[in-house]
Formats: sequence, structure tokens, C-alpha cells
Amino acid sequence: MNIPEEFKKPPQTLGDWVINVLISKLPLIGFIMLIVWAVDKDTEPNKANWAKAELIMKLIGFAIAVIIISIIGFSFFTHFADEVDWSQID
Repeated sequence: MNIPEEFKKPPQTLGDWVINVLISKLPLIGFIMLIVWAVDKDTEPNKANWAKAELIMKLIGFAIAVIIISIIGFSFFTHFADEVDWSQID
């Protein structure tokens, strides 16, 4: 029977996964490593899929944070803009 090479590799151990998760949580290095793991052809398929999923979740979280911060910023601006007497500004 012809078994593909990717199935002949031993699975990652628990320690490997813990290290992967810890590295991925580092602010800049983790983001870079997730990109490397997601696009590298030599990365184990399970690890590559996990990295892609983590990247998608991080991008969704970033988009939600930008939207929330924008809403808060605009609400502060409109609150303080009502208190300014614009007729006295040259």
C-alpha cells in the first residue's frame, strides 16, 4: 500500500503544541511565525491549518477592535464638538 509521506511522520507531541501556542502569543514574533507556519510547504499539515485559523482569528479580532475604537472615538468627538462655539473660530 502506498502511504503519503505526510502520514508517515509522527504526530506533534503535547510539548510541541505548548511551545507553538506560546510562540504564537508573542506580540510581533508570534504573528510572523504564524505567517511562516501557514505558508511554509515543509510545515506539518495540522500545524499549517492551525496557523491559518489563528491568523484568521487574529485578523477578525483586529477588525473588531478597530471598529469599536472608531465608534468610541467618534462618540467622544461628537460629544466634545457640541460644546465648542464654532462661530468664534477664525
